[in-house]
Amino acid sequence: MISIFRSVKNYFSLVKFSHTVFALPFALIGFSLAVSKDDQGFSLRLLLLIILCMIFARNAAMGFNRLADNRFDAKNPRTKNREIPAGIISTKAAGAFIIINSILFIITAGFINRLALILSPVALIIILGYSLTKRITSLCHFILGLGLSLAPIGAYISVTGAFSLTPVIYSLIVLTWVSGFDIIYALQDDEFDRSNNLHSLPSATGRKRALAISVIVHFITFLLVITAGFTGNGGLFFWIGAVIFTVLLIYQHLIVKHDDISRVTQAFGTTNGIASILFAIFVITDLFFR
Repeated sequence: MISIFRSVKNYFSLVKFSHTVFALPFALIGFSLAVSKDDQGFSLRLLLLIILCMIFARNAAMGFNRLADNRFDAKNPRTKNREIPAGIISTKAAGAFIIINSILFIITAGFINRLALILSPVALIIILGYSLTKRITSLCHFILGLGLSLAPIGAYISVTGAFSLTPVIYSLIVLTWVSGFDIIYALQDDEFDRSNNLHSLPSATGRKRALAISVIVHFITFLLVITAGFTGNGGLFFWIGAVIFTVLLIYQHLIVKHDDISRVTQAFGTTNGIASILFAIFVITDLFFR
C-alpha cells in the first residue's frame, strides 16, 4: 500500500497536478456559461466527464513535456531532480503514462458528444506539440497559452455541441494570461536556454524586454476580461471577480523585476492559482445568482 501511494505521489509530482488550478476553473466557467442558458440543464455526469478530460489531457501534456525535455532537465541545475532525470520514473513508464492518458482523454471525449470526439485529437496535437516548440521559436509561451485556452471553449462545446462568442473570449483570456505568466516563469532559465539553443522570450530579448512584453500581453488580458463582462452582461459579482483578477495580474509584475527574480515561483504558482480560482468563483456566482 505504501509503495502504491508513493508511486501515485511520484506521478502527481511529475505532472505538477497542483497546477491544474490554472485551466480547470476556466473549464468550469465554460461549463457554467453553457448550463446557465435557458435551454440547457445541469448534468453531473457531463461535469465529471469534462473534469476527467481536463485531467487526462493535462497528464498527457505534462508527461510528454517532461519526457521530451528529459535531456535538458538533466543538465539544468533547477530541474535535474525531476522524476525522469532523477530516475524515479523511467522513460518507458513515462511513455506508457502518456499513451494511457491520451487514450483515456479521447475515450472520455467520445462519451461527451460527437464534436468533442472529433476535436479531441486536434486538442492533443496542440497540447503535446507545445513541448517541442521551445526548440524552434521564442513564441513557445503562446503555444502553451493556446493549449490551456481550449479549456473554456471545450467545456462549453461539451454541453452545447456548438461554438459561441463569450466562451471564445474566455479562451482568449486564458491564452494571453497563461502566455504572459509563462514568460515570467521562463526568466529562471534564460541563460540556460541561451547556452543550449532553446528558445524563449527572456533568452531572445533579455529579461527587461521580456517582462515588458509580459506586461503588454497581460494588458490585453485585462481588456479581454472587460470585453467578457460586457459581452456576457456581467453583473456585480462578475465585476468584483474582474477587479480581483486584475489586481493579482498587476501584483505579479510588481514582485518580479528583471534584476530580481527571487519571487518568480510566488508570481507563477501562488498568485495565478489564486487569481484563477477566485475569478471563476465570482463569474460562476454571477451567472447563477444575478
